[in-house]
Amino acid sequence: MIEDKNQKRTSLDQLGEFGLIDHLTKDFTISQKSTIKGIGDDAAILDYKDKKTAISTDLLVEGVHFDLAYMPLKHLGYKAAMVNLSDIYSMNAVATQLTVSVAVSNRFPLEALEELYAGIELATKSYNVDLIGGDTTSSKTGLLISITALGAVAEKDITYRSGAKPNDLLVVSGDLGGAYMGLQVLERENEVFKVNPNSQPDLEPYSYIIERQLKPEARKDIVEILKKLEVKPTSMIDISDGLSSEILHLCKESSVGCDLYEDKIPLDPTVIAACEEFKMDSTLVALSGGEDYELLFTIDQKDFDKIKGNPNLTVIGHMTDKSQGAHLVTRGETKIPLKAQGWNSFEE
Repeated sequence: MIEDKNQKRTSLDQLGEFGLIDHLTKDFTISQKSTIKGIGDDAAILDYKDKKTAISTDLLVEGVHFDLAYMPLKHLGYKAAMVNLSDIYSMNAVATQLTVSVAVSNRFPLEALEELYAGIELATKSYNVDLIGGDTTSSKTGLLISITALGAVAEKDITYRSGAKPNDLLVVSGDLGGAYMGLQVLERENEVFKVNPNSQPDLEPYSYIIERQLKPEARKDIVEILKKLEVKPTSMIDISDGLSSEILHLCKESSVGCDLYEDKIPLDPTVIAACEEFKMDSTLVALSGGEDYELLFTIDQKDFDKIKGNPNLTVIGHMTDKSQGAHLVTRGETKIPLKAQGWNSFEE
């Protein structure tokens, strides 16, 4: 973690656990009607009336999921919230609450945690969710963040991974590969910095892909767009580990196959340029990169006219019978079996 030597440092032991929680959460406000009681008691109390509850939890570990050499703490707080909110939206649900737990080593002063929580607060305000609880404790291995997101959804609107049928269209939001290429740029510049701490990289040409890595956005807007278009996906998942891995999840849970068309995969020009610079194949980056947090879903063919021409959505393939398997159809019209080559935290 790069530190300003002149920056004020308040030791966490001056506040104690409860004082720390009070301090970090004092500016969070309640906006959801379903939040009856948030922070300040033994448990939060929620009331969703006639809706079902969606819950998702993610754990982010320093040195495994993020590197504080180039990940600002405010961005990390925001991204940690997005990772979880994205899972709620992939169920076709509306995110409503978050809990946040952190474990920190003694190298982190209060001011560092204030930055982390400022990012989380920005996420709660931008996405209209309430922070309703969590925990803080000490760590001997750096920073760990665990966030649980909750959401509400009418039973008829719930979208699982298991509803895709043969001939359904495969659709993706946004564009792919940006987060992975942003990571390549940041890791390269970090290595340069280690050799020459006085070097000042020009990151302006890479601003889009760096933002995709440091400050991703969960696609709440896609859930809202689909509702307005009166399109209910037959299955849905968010793209955290790479397009190929997520397609294979849908295929497995829905017992179908898939034809994904290489020439339909949406790529931003800056991603293509970065792939050329790093001598990487842009299709492979889109298939395996991950961390784009776009929504991947299937729709019945009869709904195609409703989404046709929408700039936020791209049809990239269709589902097939399970016996046909999952394939990438290349630009040369060759079929290649899809493999799950996305990020795996347990690989060396």
